[in-house]
Amino acid sequence: MWNAGDGFFCGRLLLNLFCRDGIAHSLKNRVELGGIGLVGYHVQHGAAVAFLSRDKIQQAEGTGQLYRDRAFNKMSKSVEAMEKAEYYDRKAEAAENNTAISSDDPEAITKLNDKLSRLKDRQSFMKNVNAYYRKHQTCRGCEGLTSEQAAKMDNDMANAYSWETAPFPAWALSNNNAEIRRLEKRIVQLEQNREVGFVGWEFDGGRVVANADDNRLQVFFDEIPPEDVRSALKSNGFHWARSAGAWQRQLTGNAICAASRIKAICPSDGTDPRKIQPRAKPNKGQER
Repeated sequence: MWNAGDGFFCGRLLLNLFCRDGIAHSLKNRVELGGIGLVGYHVQHGAAVAFLSRDKIQQAEGTGQLYRDRAFNKMSKSVEAMEKAEYYDRKAEAAENNTAISSDDPEAITKLNDKLSRLKDRQSFMKNVNAYYRKHQTCRGCEGLTSEQAAKMDNDMANAYSWETAPFPAWALSNNNAEIRRLEKRIVQLEQNREVGFVGWEFDGGRVVANADDNRLQVFFDEIPPEDVRSALKSNGFHWARSAGAWQRQLTGNAICAASRIKAICPSDGTDPRKIQPRAKPNKGQER
């Protein structure tokens, strides 16, 4: 006779078949309840032996694999979501710590001048400290240094290599000076771009706008341009801006030159876009 004890043993056997590879606890409970219920049903109808046939056991194994696959897929999606969240957290942190000055910023020239002033002050400070140390062989009493800073520099020099003759190495002054020259050139370029007053034009099927407020050269089409035109825009540095409804790039002389290479957006009368732009005023005060 098949009794309840045998039925429970059968249920546990099915449970092991379902969960032999370590499925999640919640799915395990679901299988356990289902397995015992199935056994109880067949016990009541006197068909427990048939239930344990090879086909039924294989079916039970297949059902267990299904639950294991579901648990694995859910776990994989959870890991992917966690990794994506961490990725965007790192990007947000990098954006907060980014001190770069964009040329699109209306206050770019002011900010660049402020940065340039700080770099020049830094250059003068490093030169003065080095000159003071070479003269006195100590940083104590040097203007601009606290007693703690002076003591640290003296200690660093005491443990320095023989060829290091000053607190600030030559490469530090050289790199800082290179950054000063780079900023000076960038400021001159931005000032020239704003003084030029670039102008736009019309072409067959649209228009080009020199948007000085947004510092963008924008291309507006009456209809969606063909694939070859879109490819030409991309290869010449233009990007689609959904917010503006235009293809655009930063407004510079190079942007005008890039637009002139795309025949589809050149002026309707065949004029070279570069020839309709005003000339930049020469900067007589610029040092060579």
